[in-house]
Amino acid sequence: MSHLSLTHRVGGVFVLARDPAALSAWYARCLGVDSPPLTYERRSWRQEAGPTVFAPMNAHPEHLPAGRSWALNFRVSNLDAMVAQLRSLGVDVRVHEEGYPNGRFADLHDPEGNSVQLWEPGGIDEV
Repeated sequence: MSHLSLTHRVGGVFVLARDPAALSAWYARCLGVDSPPLTYERRSWRQEAGPTVFAPMNAHPEHLPAGRSWALNFRVSNLDAMVAQLRSLGVDVRVHEEGYPNGRFADLHDPEGNSVQLWEPGGIDEV
């Protein structure tokens, strides 16, 4: 397999939404993802560098809602604190009981039913 010598990172995630403004506001309020800038004079959302997984999956994964073909995973430094914050905002969050060699996880859905996973890296991916 050849490897490109160019440096590249995920530079954007674009999501179809019934109400884009409301969904953008939810991500800003609940997960700290800034809304897209309205002018070229404002900077886009910045995130910390760290481990990122890009994983094409089987066409019918059990952890995605029917009719969905993608899910977001946010890396968090303190899963318990993030879960508490989301629950205080009325978001239903399910923390995985099982621990994994690469960290801890929790699942939730945004207001439009899209899957969102929280990941507190552990093991070799610990930040």
